[in-house]
Amino acid sequence: MRVLSNIQPEKVFYYFEEICNIPHGSGNLLQISNYLVDFAKEHNLKYRKDKKQNVVIFKDGTKGYENSEAVILQGHMDMVCEKAPGCTKDMQKEGLDLCTENGTIFAKGTTLGGDDGIAVAYILAILSSNDIEHPPIEAIFTTDEETGMFGATFLDTSDLKAKTLLNIDSEVEGVFTVGCAGGVEAKCTLPIKREDYNGTPLKITVSGLLGGHSGVEIDKGRANANMVLSRILNKISLEQDIRISELFGGLKVNAIPNNSTAVILCKNAEKINTICEELDRALSSEYDKTDNGITISVLPCEYEKPFDEKSTQAVISLLSALPNGIIDMSFDIDGLVETSLNLGIMSTDENTFVTKYNIRSNVESKKNMLVQRISAIMKYFDGKFETYGDYPSWEFSENSKLLNIMSDVYSEQYGNAPKIETIHAGLECGIFAGKIKGLDCVSIGPDITDIHTYNEKLHIKSVGRTWELILETLKRLK
Repeated sequence: MRVLSNIQPEKVFYYFEEICNIPHGSGNLLQISNYLVDFAKEHNLKYRKDKKQNVVIFKDGTKGYENSEAVILQGHMDMVCEKAPGCTKDMQKEGLDLCTENGTIFAKGTTLGGDDGIAVAYILAILSSNDIEHPPIEAIFTTDEETGMFGATFLDTSDLKAKTLLNIDSEVEGVFTVGCAGGVEAKCTLPIKREDYNGTPLKITVSGLLGGHSGVEIDKGRANANMVLSRILNKISLEQDIRISELFGGLKVNAIPNNSTAVILCKNAEKINTICEELDRALSSEYDKTDNGITISVLPCEYEKPFDEKSTQAVISLLSALPNGIIDMSFDIDGLVETSLNLGIMSTDENTFVTKYNIRSNVESKKNMLVQRISAIMKYFDGKFETYGDYPSWEFSENSKLLNIMSDVYSEQYGNAPKIETIHAGLECGIFAGKIKGLDCVSIGPDITDIHTYNEKLHIKSVGRTWELILETLKRLK
């Protein structure tokens, strides 16, 4: 029995429930990709599928729109799979358990995948209809957006004719996103040497930080655990001889790390404790408004053979020299972070110390400047620097025909103007704008709260209002 069968818009929620019944976490997309191919075949629609499981479906314009300019409707297939403590669902193999409550839809014990399942549902509802007025549609369903926008990056756009793209991957109703930062991931590798050292082993851990998204929340003043640990090690090294054995912190380059650990060997453990206690008090005061749970702990531990003196000092100096956080604010848009980077991951192995960054900028030249700056630092330290996953910024256009149409529709529907914004985070629109010259893009979506968590909720009435906005926009793209 369907959970969403009596909820409007009925066809949208029919397809949303269909999607929720198919496992579709990032990296596990063959089944949902095949479902989209089967949908196209069932509705006699032209389609193509590539090696990354991206699917593009084509539909002719309806009567009166046969010769109109095509429009791209776009969303991504994959969802972030997170579970509540104690939840036993195998999200690699099982669908979601949908529930409704107080005007919202959620999944019992897991993420819902409203980001971006609702986009797929909207688009399928339009493609399956015979009575919705619309120009020719090129529907793009991309893969692995949540892990690096790899599907969009791989997608061949050479056969696409549209110069207008409506992306449905935003989570706040009434906000039209019209620009985003470009980004690149960077890896810094410093060779190290190890040697025996007679000292007391200690594990120093920075914990209790909030962390967060390295683009959207980089301006919140939250501490980066890796940088805090760097500060601690620098302070300690100025007061006594130490050797580093291990450094590790952070799990994702696009997340501000909330935990970081160093294993060191020292001559005076009591002095280390005193320094860390002093810094704990200082940092608690500094971050009282943003990370009031910040904690520095020092414990005895096991250890591996430590770095030699030169390698220890090189790592501490490198971490002190490398930039982190906000580099520039925008002069064009009040409150917008223009350029930033995040030391998301650091780690050690037998012969190397590695840091990994997410670098972002809404200005392409400033992103490149920051890449060159880090490269120069690594060259000075005789290290290796490499970049990967580069994607372009999506720059705001004041002459957007799509934005003007959608703003008019929104104002008529809601009685007030939408909020127009650019964001300091990556969106697939940026990748498509880099591939298709002159592409006119807007990103919208219904209200989805607590995305990427097991508390995620999709707001039903917002889905309906956004549906009406999409339909009227298509009607006016004649």
